[in-house]
Amino acid sequence: MKWFRRRSLRARLTGVSIAALAAGLLAGGLALIAVLSFALLRSINEEALDTARAVADLVEQNALSDPIPVSAGVQVQVVDDQDRVRAVSATADRLVPILYPDELKGLASGHGTVIPGDRIGVDGAVRVVTVEARQGAETVHVLVARGTGDVTAGIRLLRITLLVVFPLLIVVLAVVSWQVVGAALSPVEALRSGAEEITGRARSDRLPVPDSSDEVHRLAVTLNDMLRRLDASRARQRAFVADAAHELRSPLTTMRTELEVAQRLPDDTDWPALSADLLTDVERLSRLVDDLLLLARADDAATRPAARITSVRLDELLAQVATRYPGVRVVSEPVEITGDPDALSRVVANLLDNAVRHASSAVTLALTADASGVLITVTDDGPGIPEADRERVFGRFTRLDDARARDAGGSGLGLAIVRELVRQHHGTITLGDASPGLRAEVRLPKS
Repeated sequence: MKWFRRRSLRARLTGVSIAALAAGLLAGGLALIAVLSFALLRSINEEALDTARAVADLVEQNALSDPIPVSAGVQVQVVDDQDRVRAVSATADRLVPILYPDELKGLASGHGTVIPGDRIGVDGAVRVVTVEARQGAETVHVLVARGTGDVTAGIRLLRITLLVVFPLLIVVLAVVSWQVVGAALSPVEALRSGAEEITGRARSDRLPVPDSSDEVHRLAVTLNDMLRRLDASRARQRAFVADAAHELRSPLTTMRTELEVAQRLPDDTDWPALSADLLTDVERLSRLVDDLLLLARADDAATRPAARITSVRLDELLAQVATRYPGVRVVSEPVEITGDPDALSRVVANLLDNAVRHASSAVTLALTADASGVLITVTDDGPGIPEADRERVFGRFTRLDDARARDAGGSGLGLAIVRELVRQHHGTITLGDASPGLRAEVRLPKS
């Protein structure tokens, strides 16, 4: 078994196919011999019965000639109840019945038995059938003997032929199977070689796709799609790491500079102001790390913590979040949905952060509901976002070059987090023109 597992796939498939073919051929050969033997012996029995019935008809019509005319290889006797032979065919014994008295008495009319052929001078076994006939007031038995030696010889010849032909046929099938399996597995070997080259060279190449439209072709297409997604994922990860490093470097550099200056000039340092500045930078770092962790978990569903799904009074949640932003006008109606209250609070807070940061004078938070779901709208009267950039701003670390560029506290992750959290709630977010300003619309299902 270990040796079989160590062999190549081509050898294993060839071995399995040859074993199956050999088993099928063996079963077919045995079935052929059995069926042929049964059919030939049945034919002999029917032929003997037909002859016996024909002779019985002649006996009853008192038209039986002597000797009884029969085909070659057949012996016929007409025996009375006293076991005396009344009539015979040309080759049958005129004195001794074909069957012994006890054999004849135990055999019903129309049935037969097998006796050794040497009893009547025939090679091999002999099939004997009996049919009763009325000759006047007396009952006689018509015995017909037909040798089965020719059938036995034919079956023996068939066995020898199959024993010679089957091994040769298996060898031919083995060679054909080896070639066919090799041709079928050649695209798989090409895929393996291509995968080895891609792994060894660390390149973003693609696997060779065979021209056939079979399972291997679909496998190659699927693997190439997987490689394409992996390349895109690696590119996103590299960009994410680079952007994260850049974002983390700025506050860390500021903190390091302030600490180095304070260390060199301890007497001239305003330590309370320095601690306040450092605390601000630490809070910014903490928010940035939390945002990065949330997005990293969103990218990996296996490590994403289970959401706290519950029934949420969305109007109360919006009113609670809006209390942290003085001057925000809230327009809502009682709405209850199913979701994660912490994630929904984060969505509203991030949208209000952006709106308050860029608004000229007014920010409005509105909540409406209808049969299709829930609509949360955050509107400000700031400079707005050009239509061409309204999809791009949902990218991570994306900032525009206008008034919505980096400012205090902005990391370029807010809208990316909003889209991810809304997507987890099976909703959508879009940005539109508020004339002037920007309108962010979040659509959520009620359940």
